[in-house]
Amino acid sequence: MSQIAINTSQNVEINFTIATLGERILAFLVDRLIQIAYLVSVFYILFEVVNVRPIFGTWDSWSKGAFLIIVTFPVYVYTLVCESLMEGQTFGKKLLKIKVVKIDGYQAGFGDYLVRWVFRLVDIYITFLIGLITVIVSKNNQRFGDMASGTAVISLKNNINISHTILENLGQDYVPLFPQVILLTDNDMRIIKENYVKAMKNNDRQIISRLTSKIKEIIKVETDPTKITEKQFVGRVIKDYNYFTGREQ
Repeated sequence: MSQIAINTSQNVEINFTIATLGERILAFLVDRLIQIAYLVSVFYILFEVVNVRPIFGTWDSWSKGAFLIIVTFPVYVYTLVCESLMEGQTFGKKLLKIKVVKIDGYQAGFGDYLVRWVFRLVDIYITFLIGLITVIVSKNNQRFGDMASGTAVISLKNNINISHTILENLGQDYVPLFPQVILLTDNDMRIIKENYVKAMKNNDRQIISRLTSKIKEIIKVETDPTKITEKQFVGRVIKDYNYFTGREQ
């Protein structure tokens, strides 16, 4: 499977598995089934339950067109709305466990999802074959919309659940040192611990140093290097985060 190295906000690289073409197509088909189910349900309710046929028949072509656009509008914006609200996923992507991410390590925003959505007209609805070929031959399996927005679609299947990566054993008498760790998010902590474990295993002082600098910058704390080492600092931050967020084994 292809992989992509993303430089995270902690300034370290993490390898993610690129979603396969098959996964993306299946996610698209699931989303399309959801859209079709919506249209069938809405038109059934309007024309069979509410019975708008008598009124609909009296409208001119412009009014009918406007009515159809309004009714079908959720289908047009389905992908844009879902990816914006579900942090890079639609229901199809969630089912297939794939997600849109920025390749520069930052969280994708509405502007990125909007660019991807606009390019769907080219990649999928107008020149589907070209979009298909682009995904196959591009370095990170990107369609034009991905290239324009600086995003890629990754697989989450091999990722360890956040709750498994950030948990720590804390004794009953544990006393935290850094209450500022609550400024970090679960995702921040997942990345910190993954790289901390990797650095400890490989004795990589450079990664530890980068993590230390970035953590201090975020939580705005200074430590006395004569009392606590960088390794101890990062390890203590991980434990303090577990303490203050009340995570249990």
